[in-house]
Amino acid sequence: MATTNLIATSNGVRFFSSSSLGNPDHFLSRRDGIGIVRFLRGKSYFVTGATGFLGKVLVEKLLRESPEIGKIFILMKSKDQESANKRLYDEIISSDLFKLLKQMHGSSYEAFMKSKLIPVTGDIGEENLGMDSETADKISEEIDVIINTAGRTTFDDSRYDAALSVNALGPDRLLSFGEECKKLKLFLHVSTAFVTGKLEGTVLETPLCFGENITSDLNIETEVKLASEAARKFHGSEKSKKLKELGYERAQSYGWEKAYTFTKAMGESLLHSNRGDLSVVIIRPSVIESSYKEPFPGWLQGIRMSAPLILGNGKDQIPDLFGDYQSSCDVIPVDMVANAIIAAMAKHGCGNVLTDVKVYNVTSTSHANPLRLGELMDFSHQHLCVSSLTETTAKDLKLMKFHSSLEEFTSSVSKAIAKQEREMKNGEGEAASHTTLSMKGKRKLKYFVSLAKTYQPYMFFQARFDDTNTRSLLNELSVEERKMFEFDGSCIDWEHYFINIHLPGLKMELFRQISS
Repeated sequence: MATTNLIATSNGVRFFSSSSLGNPDHFLSRRDGIGIVRFLRGKSYFVTGATGFLGKVLVEKLLRESPEIGKIFILMKSKDQESANKRLYDEIISSDLFKLLKQMHGSSYEAFMKSKLIPVTGDIGEENLGMDSETADKISEEIDVIINTAGRTTFDDSRYDAALSVNALGPDRLLSFGEECKKLKLFLHVSTAFVTGKLEGTVLETPLCFGENITSDLNIETEVKLASEAARKFHGSEKSKKLKELGYERAQSYGWEKAYTFTKAMGESLLHSNRGDLSVVIIRPSVIESSYKEPFPGWLQGIRMSAPLILGNGKDQIPDLFGDYQSSCDVIPVDMVANAIIAAMAKHGCGNVLTDVKVYNVTSTSHANPLRLGELMDFSHQHLCVSSLTETTAKDLKLMKFHSSLEEFTSSVSKAIAKQEREMKNGEGEAASHTTLSMKGKRKLKYFVSLAKTYQPYMFFQARFDDTNTRSLLNELSVEERKMFEFDGSCIDWEHYFINIHLPGLKMELFRQISS
């Protein structure tokens, strides 16, 4: 069967000489691959989270590689259509990310974008996606694929009620809408590789299912009720604090570290239970960082993921980290995730209904050169010593010291802050042994301790992600498709990526935010 699949093409069957079969590169170059560009042409999409980091890169790639694409309907949280149109212009059409498209289309760029991108007022956190029935009916007649990239994605847990609404119930609301779409071929959901809650061993590409790998004791209605009761009981800043605590406690009680991954697991499980006859594909990326190549290296949106850890040393000059130098640091560039989404979409969106949910781990720890946390921090130190974030950083920057206990970490950070405050007051006769922190120093210490607690599960992470399905998908691409839609994390030179691509991109984003 495997041989038949390799040589079958849309034009019938090609026959190869024994010499060509003996040359893998020649053999690969003759393959048609999945037919990604052919699939994209003329198709229309309904996308959530399109103004987010991954969603925006995905939209750019679709438009650049397939100008003949149909329409992309973008669900946008806005008060009315005018506001949605403004968000589209401000956050997508005007974004620097789309500069290659601007060069391609010249003076007709805005007209092209507005002809392809249709903003839709709505909210994945509301019933019926917050869309009016007339709009929903119109869209349901046109779309071929639903792509859900929306979600509460911060490591620092958001309120439990909000995470439940978006991460757990949001995908199911979208699925219900998909059931009404007349020619829908595929429902593609972006989750996270950390969704299983597993911190050791191998994380397989298997769907989450109530009663199998998620306990049947978990009742989502009960969780929603608990969150709703807490939201009614508390007010103001206390409400937010209590709902974050509730999410953490509920996640811990079921074996997850954070409400984020816990609610994402609920969302996946609901898709598995309620998918009916729809083909469902789940993409599970690990930590998504700046673009590797496309549309240009180093593009980043927001100070996110590993950035607070890097800035803690490079900007605040705190040379301490609560973590294990040897822990797995599974990072994947955003453009590779977008390419994997498009490849999976073309593979499974051709009308053959999947008998089960198909999962793809888009990760890097399963490869021969997995990145370690200590390496990431060493690369950052190497770069920042040459190209500092502040005028005084380069000469004073110390190598990161790793701590295995929170108490040890807290003590070391407190001493570092006290030393900084002494040096600032050096002309005022401050005693060299003085260790009492100012109010500002105490706030700074509280921030670093909070950051350490938030990132703890990922700072001691020892699991590896199986990527058998993803590797198989990659191997189905033709040579030309691999050039256009590369997502092979094993080809990444991590030192080059962080020193020459990611860190310069992070600095540009940091300075952009400061200037704006």
